[in-house]
Amino acid sequence: MQAYVEYLREARGLTEATVINYTPFVRSFLEDCFGNGRVALSRLCASDVLRFVRLQAPRLHPKSAKLMTSALRSFLRYVSFRGDVALDLAASVPVVPNWSMPAIPRAITPDQTRQLLASINRRSAVGRRDYAILLLLARLGLRSGEVALLELEDIDWTEGSLTVRSNSGVFNELPLLKDVGRAIAAFLRHGRPPSTCRQVFLRSKAPITRFRGASAVGSVVRHSIQRAGIDSPTMGAHQFRHGLASEMLFRGASLGEIGELLGHRHPQTTKIYTKVDIKALRMLVVPWPGGER
Repeated sequence: MQAYVEYLREARGLTEATVINYTPFVRSFLEDCFGNGRVALSRLCASDVLRFVRLQAPRLHPKSAKLMTSALRSFLRYVSFRGDVALDLAASVPVVPNWSMPAIPRAITPDQTRQLLASINRRSAVGRRDYAILLLLARLGLRSGEVALLELEDIDWTEGSLTVRSNSGVFNELPLLKDVGRAIAAFLRHGRPPSTCRQVFLRSKAPITRFRGASAVGSVVRHSIQRAGIDSPTMGAHQFRHGLASEMLFRGASLGEIGELLGHRHPQTTKIYTKVDIKALRMLVVPWPGGER
């Protein structure tokens, strides 16, 4: 294992995260094949690889299962390169299925969104801040990280537009809807504490500084939902993004329009929302034989 780790770092130049992710899977594979005995790599065969993958894959999340098979292929190529095995066992590692769009997005309903927004106390500074944050999530479908990164210069009050930046540095320009603009303006005038930070939204407790990341926005969402007593699909911020897309689809928006608003770089990402148009799907259902059921 030490020699393999050195190979990954020095010969392959892989990141430390990749090394850390690969190592447990390879160690488990060797323990499964040899137990506490001597590791004799020359005795490995394809059936050992298949048995291990078939045993482990059902227990893992699909992404972890794919990571496991990548780790095994990497290790088996390494031992083949060293001459420890005669066969190309990397080719015997099976492919783990990764079904496209396996789940329906968990979206908050329009009624729940209205109930949540109505529950915010906008007479307080924190309430004005949280209300503006929730509107950005619900009306424009921003990601929590995009809300945290929003700076004062990103708002063009004259043109009525908002420049949104992602963690990867991609920019997307969106219309600044009237209710969203009014909420942000109310917070800036009567809620945002004096600060040299250029981020729009700041912490409410000392030290008064910018949000440290998406988790801070997620915390605002979670606490707001809990205070309102709403039984929403999740406690996270992404459900508003799903809710907006689902509502747009229901009202006749195209997938292209939805993808443009949400800043999707690939059309495949937007296609997942076709699963939530239950009304349209019901029109395709074949009637139950013998009458209604």
